[in-house]
Amino acid sequence: NSGAVCLLRPLLMDVVPSIRQTTALALGRLADYDMDLAEAVVKAGILPQLICALPEENRYYKKTAAFVLRAIAKHSPHLAQAIVQCGALEMLVICLEDFDPGVKEGASWAFGYIARHNPELSQAVVDAGAVPLLVLCIQEPEIALKRIAASTLSDISKHSPELAQTVVDAGAIAHLAQMIPNPDAKLKRQVLSALSQIAKHSVDLAELVVEAEIFPVVLTCLKDSDEYVKKNGATLIREIAKHTPELSQYVVNSGGVAAVIDCIGSCRGTVRLPGIMTLGYVAAHSENLSMAVIVSKGIPPLCVCLIEEHEDHIKAAAAWALGQIGRHTAEHARHVAVANVLPTLLDIYVDTRSSEDLKMKATLKNILQKCTYLPALEPLLHEAPPNIMKHIIGQFSKVLPHDSKARRLFVTTGGLKKIQEIKAEPGSLLQEYINTINNCYPEEIVR
Repeated sequence: NSGAVCLLRPLLMDVVPSIRQTTALALGRLADYDMDLAEAVVKAGILPQLICALPEENRYYKKTAAFVLRAIAKHSPHLAQAIVQCGALEMLVICLEDFDPGVKEGASWAFGYIARHNPELSQAVVDAGAVPLLVLCIQEPEIALKRIAASTLSDISKHSPELAQTVVDAGAIAHLAQMIPNPDAKLKRQVLSALSQIAKHSVDLAELVVEAEIFPVVLTCLKDSDEYVKKNGATLIREIAKHTPELSQYVVNSGGVAAVIDCIGSCRGTVRLPGIMTLGYVAAHSENLSMAVIVSKGIPPLCVCLIEEHEDHIKAAAAWALGQIGRHTAEHARHVAVANVLPTLLDIYVDTRSSEDLKMKATLKNILQKCTYLPALEPLLHEAPPNIMKHIIGQFSKVLPHDSKARRLFVTTGGLKKIQEIKAEPGSLLQEYINTINNCYPEEIVR
């Protein structure tokens, strides 16, 4: 408000290097503070002055100039675009080639803040020639530089298969894969994130990541003490497993499913989410893969998530994964039903506080359409709302005509009495199911 930004501008051209540098630092801190101040710095026409003599400046000034650009770019795509338009990317590329690791780090950081906003800005970073230099940066000895360069490659890769492909073509995958065992947790987070952002787009890209021999070493990340390393490791496995049955089978054969199940059991909250999704994706592909999840004891931890977690989206993921496991055959559905999860799912479904997405995932339909394990279905008869009741009674109508022991139990537990109380539309599918069940018994028992 006092016009300080305009007063700082001429100081960027001062003959004393330390004044130029301190001025840039002041502008960077102002721009970093909030969007309005960043706008003011851009509107004052400072960017062209900041970068005009950048190649001739000392390393301290270059670092500070990169900080200013990053501080402006972080706020919005519009401000990041202003940096692109003033020709700053070419100057940042020069900084990426600098001898000083701190200058490279500053430039990498600025590129990351520009690229993360949208595909167009990410493409501008690629077109400026930054990607091969960033791949060289992840091979430098300095840990801080490796972290920022890996993070920026992740930000570039995330938007589209084409952008991820440019990162792959620069040879990034092999170098990233080699860093998975690195003891530095912050570096591991960024490396796993970058590989996930590459693998998520297509089968071909996921296969290239797998070919870099990330298994079994990536499984050690699921036991890491750092929660974000765990989460990003599970996310990478999820992005590979989701594409094809073959890739899921590879994950299973590498011990990936067992490791993911252990991981879900050892953490809480959103860290669990990618692991839960992984089990759902693996199970969805085929009967055999779903059975692999069952045999690895994947159902109990998913049931625990439904009870323990408070966030609807995590519960919804667990309900979805259980649905994918149980939907293949009667045997699959029985394994889910025996875990006594159906009453929990029903409670979630009828709870007025549950979100629409959670209710949709917890409808039980996937499991009920295959489940012929009547002891698990019977308690639901007394609580289920009409739209779920129809599926439950449908399963009884399939099993009771062929199973005399089940018919006896159905009378003694009050199931037969319960279905006499249901008012079904004449001629409806529900009425047909009820008639089929009643026809299994002598008329006086039905009465």
